[in-house]
Amino acid sequence: MMLGTIVNTLAVICGCVVGLLVKGGIPEKVSNTVMNGIALCVIYIGISGSLEGGNILITIMSMAIGSVIGELIDLDKHLNQLGRYLEMKFSKKSDIDISIAQGFISASLLFCVGAMAVVVSLESGLRGNHSILFAKSILDGISSIIFTASMGIGVIFSSIAVFLYQGIITIGASYLSAILSNDVVSSMTAVGSLLIMALGLNMIKACNIKVANLLPTMFIPVILAIFGIV
Repeated sequence: MMLGTIVNTLAVICGCVVGLLVKGGIPEKVSNTVMNGIALCVIYIGISGSLEGGNILITIMSMAIGSVIGELIDLDKHLNQLGRYLEMKFSKKSDIDISIAQGFISASLLFCVGAMAVVVSLESGLRGNHSILFAKSILDGISSIIFTASMGIGVIFSSIAVFLYQGIITIGASYLSAILSNDVVSSMTAVGSLLIMALGLNMIKACNIKVANLLPTMFIPVILAIFGIV
């Protein structure tokens, strides 16, 4: 059941290793331009996915309810604390230009928040079909090379987030198969895509949205389905 998630996790790790090897050979201005280009692609992916949602009212309800829950829990604060802990443990004093926390958080959100992460994990758990998850593994592996070359070793810790996040969804899907209708999955995709777009805007420094505090919004459609609203 977890085969696809394991492959995805290993792909991120391998990509990070390659990114660390080529990191010194990429000029800073090239690295910054590449990161901006990736950010624009992330925004495009977010916009495209958000338009696939069939019920805008469910999307709005999910964003409103989930954001309140996220702020009360303050996931952004906890993620930053974890990132800073990793930074103290693994960074060198000379690496002042590299933020392990930033690399860890940005990569984790990109690999996990996306609609693809949820949909392919559900597909893997519900039908045992890992083919799409394997395709995501290739994309994440390539992205992790560029991310690591630009943002440093912090990106490799996102592999832990990928394993836990997608693994939980994959295992949980088998227990929630009765309520995970096409409408529910479509709503989760739309909400997740909005978060991806927010992450892209953060990457180009157009705004500073606490994307981590919006993570609960992705699972509100499941709760609404339990109560028969979706």
